[in-house]
Amino acid sequence: MKALISVSDKTGIVEFAKELEKMDIEIISTGGTYKKLKEEGVKAIEISEITGFPECLDGRVKTLHPKVHAGILAMRNNEKHMQQLKDLNVDTIDFVIVNLYPFKQTILKENVKREEAVENIDIGGPTMLRSAAKNYQDVTVITDPTDYERVLKELKNNGQVSIDTKFYLMNKVFEHTASYDAMICKYLKDERKDETLPFELTLTYEKVQEMRYGENPHQIGALYKEIGKCEGSLTIAEQLNGKELSFNNINDTNGALELLKEFDEPTVVACKHGNPCGVGSDNKSIYKAWQKAYNADKVSIYGGIVVSNREINTKMATEMKEIFLEVIVAPSYEKEALELLKTKPNLRIMLLPTITVKQPKGSYDIKKINGGIILQTIDSDLLNDYKIVTNRKPSEKELEDMLFTWKIVKYVKSNGIAFGKDKQSIGIGPGQVNRVWAAKQAIEHATELIGKGATNGASLASDAYFPFSDTVEAAHKAGITAIIQPGGSIRDQESIDKCNEYGITMIFTGMRHFRH
Repeated sequence: MKALISVSDKTGIVEFAKELEKMDIEIISTGGTYKKLKEEGVKAIEISEITGFPECLDGRVKTLHPKVHAGILAMRNNEKHMQQLKDLNVDTIDFVIVNLYPFKQTILKENVKREEAVENIDIGGPTMLRSAAKNYQDVTVITDPTDYERVLKELKNNGQVSIDTKFYLMNKVFEHTASYDAMICKYLKDERKDETLPFELTLTYEKVQEMRYGENPHQIGALYKEIGKCEGSLTIAEQLNGKELSFNNINDTNGALELLKEFDEPTVVACKHGNPCGVGSDNKSIYKAWQKAYNADKVSIYGGIVVSNREINTKMATEMKEIFLEVIVAPSYEKEALELLKTKPNLRIMLLPTITVKQPKGSYDIKKINGGIILQTIDSDLLNDYKIVTNRKPSEKELEDMLFTWKIVKYVKSNGIAFGKDKQSIGIGPGQVNRVWAAKQAIEHATELIGKGATNGASLASDAYFPFSDTVEAAHKAGITAIIQPGGSIRDQESIDKCNEYGITMIFTGMRHFRH
């Protein structure tokens, strides 16, 4: 029996090859792998001795030879195949142990040149893997070093590798080569700087962790990350304390993080079930921002997510410790603050130094539907410009409140309404089937949670236009003095006239932010 070994990741390969030798399996190898095995005392045969042809073109051609691929692809129970091998003086190859040129590691390097990236596109490796996987009944193919132990165990116990394991390894090969090709495709598209959506879409992600369950206990779930640095993403955050993150934790925290990134000043966002429940900002103090976020909705924050774009200090941690929270994410923690929070064993404490880094413009947003996906570029813009459409212009303070609240409503599920004042969310109405219901819900929440008159002098933001003037009516009754909305309804003038009647200032953004 023969094994062909050619690996870039040499983890455990020497030990594995020596175990194969003990079972009288002959080792064939190439390039750097051959050199490594020989140095470690493995009696490997160089590939050129098998092919009768030297490695050439700086190693670009080593294994692309009929004596290699015929030996791999020949079906052992096919008499014609075996006779042809005999006539051509070709031996069978029973094990293929290959992993690929480090394309991912290459493109992740700073300022990597295209020529270097292209040179690290493996050709012979995927070809051997695919050949061996296609003939999985007769060939054991390994691309992942973690599978060495499983194969050795079966060889030692049973004298052969089971067909189930071979089929499992075959599946892993095609997962791996598909991912490898998808990485190459994405890199090349990024190099072209082409923002159009692809005609054929192949994406690849790496599993970060298994989850206890998915959205509900009867569903399975896992977290995957994109290939790349993923700056600002929860997928690279370091967990300092608590149970593993659940599906819902990750989904909710991601929404909170994306909202947080809209703010430059010290800001805290509290989130529950994918919607913000409290947002607070301050020009200087992150503690004051935390107080605003907490006081905006002391009820809904229970069991929620808190994210901060500044260091969590001891004063904040002392108060957070008294609340049941699922997750806290921050760029850093004061030492005493971290120790305080760690006294809650189930609290997930996440460290994300790059918390303010936004996704690159043109990144994809993907949603699964039955039988397919729907794909769009992310909603990366907030506001291009605005137009004052009422007789009364907003004061500087009102404009500040409107822009603050506009950031919040972008991340509220549609139909969404948000109230804000003094860099604090006042009331949020998410996910209603009509806009006036969302406004009334936000008013009720503000009154119940903060107190009567909480909305007096506040600003209202709507994620889409008003189809009727009823939302303006509700806003006026609540004491709202400023409204920001996209505009674009055929009934816009009705809302403008109603604002003028009540002395409310209103601006149109010309841009909506539906969130489904």
